[in-house]
Amino acid sequence: MSEQPVVGALLDRATEAVREADLARRHGFVSNLIGLIIEATGLQAEVGEVCLVGTDRNRAAVSAEVVGFREGRTLLMPLGELHGIGPGTRVLATGAPFRVNVGRGLLGRIVDGLGVPDDGRGDPGGLPRSTIAAPPGALTRPRISERVGLGVRALDGLVPCGRGQRLGIFSGSGVGKSSLLGMIARSTSAQINVIALVGERGREVREFIERDLGDALAHSVVVVATSDQPALVRIKAAFTATTIAEYFRDQGHDVMLMMDSVTRFAMAQREVGLAIGEPPATRGYTPSVFALLPRLLERAGTSTDGSITALYTVLVDGDDMNEPIADAVRSILDGHVVLTRPLAHAGHYPAIDVLQSVSRLVGEIVSPEVARAGQQLRAALAVLHEKEDLVAIGAYQPGSDPALDAALSHRARIEAFLRQAVSEHSDPDDTDARLIELAASLTGELERLDGEIPDAEEVHPAPQAAAAPSIVTGEAPAIPALGLSI
Repeated sequence: MSEQPVVGALLDRATEAVREADLARRHGFVSNLIGLIIEATGLQAEVGEVCLVGTDRNRAAVSAEVVGFREGRTLLMPLGELHGIGPGTRVLATGAPFRVNVGRGLLGRIVDGLGVPDDGRGDPGGLPRSTIAAPPGALTRPRISERVGLGVRALDGLVPCGRGQRLGIFSGSGVGKSSLLGMIARSTSAQINVIALVGERGREVREFIERDLGDALAHSVVVVATSDQPALVRIKAAFTATTIAEYFRDQGHDVMLMMDSVTRFAMAQREVGLAIGEPPATRGYTPSVFALLPRLLERAGTSTDGSITALYTVLVDGDDMNEPIADAVRSILDGHVVLTRPLAHAGHYPAIDVLQSVSRLVGEIVSPEVARAGQQLRAALAVLHEKEDLVAIGAYQPGSDPALDAALSHRARIEAFLRQAVSEHSDPDDTDARLIELAASLTGELERLDGEIPDAEEVHPAPQAAAAPSIVTGEAPAIPALGLSI
């Protein structure tokens, strides 16, 4: 008798699965192929649905995703190579969106943009999960009140990152974004790293994994889509990494999601948009690019189960921090870190320009004492930057600006605090102590200099009005100090 309820439950689930299953084989045929777009006729499919484009000559079917419709034809973007596809090739609709397998077996693994293992170590297992998901509700997100250590002094002290915050890293090419991500991945206090390399050079992937990531690979998942892969695969890589991070967040973990870079993701979406006929807008980017960015970036953050702290790199065009993608991403994220080329050329690593970098949650995640110390250090850096040219040419006279004198006397200590070797790990508590001590020294030096400098009236007495000539004789009176007449 005890087995009957179990059998009944299994039958009910099987009946429900059959009822919801799409038992009709919906297929069409390729009618045209222009550039990156496959046009199919007679196909019933929805946007985002995965289809199989069958090929002849014993080649495997190519997966493609429905991206739009035009004059009764279905437009598909391939997730693989187009070789073997010709007019009349059969296209089969699967009735399901794109899914990736997620599970704990992904830790320490390297997968491609579609979630397929790329390290030759077999199937990691897991359950399929759609890459399209809604972000956590705005009112269900817990407030961010705890700092996550990034292991970089300049960030932990002056641009702190909260657990569940989204931070952008903006710079031109070759300024050190990947090296900074590697430093953070090795040193962060987050439990799990999910790293997406979108549109990277194939040569740099192994270098990043072995040189920059190192031992942190054991608790990381790396998603790779190199620049030579189809545009849709590069787009899927960003959503695959986000989906994997969401799985671990739902398991109650604190996840560090790092993506390099959002700009190449936007370029891939621009390729798709132009291919299906979207009009180019700002600097050639199509409207769908700016609609897709918040759908990706808003999925990170806190939830009732765990958190995703996200770091997104932005490759700015021509070192212009106000170009369209950088401006759009900066308006969505919770802070930004700017790496500048002059600092990199001067050998200052990491090349973080503190004055241009902002965290919008400083007051929420650090103590008031640390926040004040950070503001004092920023003030010293600002006065050094403002008077840099005068000091360089020797036109500045010491004693005329106490704030600048105090900053100059501590310039070496400030540089030592902001610079950090790639292999060096920094503890957040030690960073706070060093920052408070440095700020106290600056304040003490400024007070000492203010006490030593006399008032302006004592240094330069007010000039007395010159005596007028005598009306009678026409001669000026004698000057008492010299006892002479003019």
